[in-house]
Amino acid sequence: MGNTRRGRQSINMLLVVLIGFCVLAIIEIVYGQAQMKVERQRLELEEQNRQAVEELKEEWRSLREGSSVVTAESEAAPAASGAEKDTTPAKIEKQETPKKEETAEKKEEPAPQEEDDREYSMQIVILGDSIMDGDRTESGAADIIGEQLDAKIYNMSMGGTTAALLPNDQYNFAKWESRSLLGVVNAILGNINTDIFDGYAAGEVLKTCDFDKTDYFIIEYGVNDFLTGQIPNSRYLEGGDTLAMDEAHTYTGALHDAVSRLKGRFPDAGILLVSPHYCQVFNGSTFIGDGYSLDYGYGPLITYARGAGYVAGQFAEERVFFFNAFEESGIDAGTADKYLTDGIHMTPLGARVYAEKMAKIIHNDFAPEE
Repeated sequence: MGNTRRGRQSINMLLVVLIGFCVLAIIEIVYGQAQMKVERQRLELEEQNRQAVEELKEEWRSLREGSSVVTAESEAAPAASGAEKDTTPAKIEKQETPKKEETAEKKEEPAPQEEDDREYSMQIVILGDSIMDGDRTESGAADIIGEQLDAKIYNMSMGGTTAALLPNDQYNFAKWESRSLLGVVNAILGNINTDIFDGYAAGEVLKTCDFDKTDYFIIEYGVNDFLTGQIPNSRYLEGGDTLAMDEAHTYTGALHDAVSRLKGRFPDAGILLVSPHYCQVFNGSTFIGDGYSLDYGYGPLITYARGAGYVAGQFAEERVFFFNAFEESGIDAGTADKYLTDGIHMTPLGARVYAEKMAKIIHNDFAPEE
């Protein structure tokens, strides 16, 4: 009897073990199938994103002969806030302009403004893209800076422009056509014909501003440089390779050239160099990537922001200040819905927090005792 009972117990235990193995096998099969399904979906999404990015780059290439501006209010898909209503993809699109390789939307001749004879504490000249040009009302960043600092603002920003020259642009004063940062700086210095700025607010500033009275220049570029997919952050690549192009066709090279020329001509003026801020890029309603993940071939946007910081560091002893807008403006993935209208351009609230931080940097230099 005892042997029979023990035999039955052994059989029962064996059945339990076999059933356990079967259950585990079934679980592993189901889990494996679920993993395969997730992986297939991931690969499909990755392929969709890759195709979307390729389509954006192809559209950019097809429009190069008549456009290089990406804006939130134009009607095509993006390829590069920093910007005319800047350069934003999907929710940001390219804007055609009449001349070859033009980067700014032609604007109507600005209406003459009444002369402002009020005494201000300082004079600030702003060079930038649509982040500074897109909203020229009291809710825009430029006006907020003026309000915070009691400053006379001369805003030479033009939406859709880049800091660097585009690939087909020549660094030739006699044949100059670019409205980039380098174009604006060389116009201020009298090196080029300024007719290319006629019809833009920047053209009026060139005619009315006494730049020798400038206390501070603000330089804000980068999103368009990144989104073009044609402008490297630097000639120097990781691993020691060097791109076969001159510095003026790179973002940091153009910044360095501009700062050098302005400091050479206006040594007593301070310069605030502003990096591109955190951005999110969409193709229609599809999220393509953000300033940390999206790469058009020369690194994500954050590398451009850090490149701007590197340039500012080269002039740290010459009253060139740096605002790391990407990492210190308060605009990030958690606040993008509140501070950004389309992933790149700012809401009035975003413009205020952004502008107030710039104003604080300038104020701390202008009145350090306060």
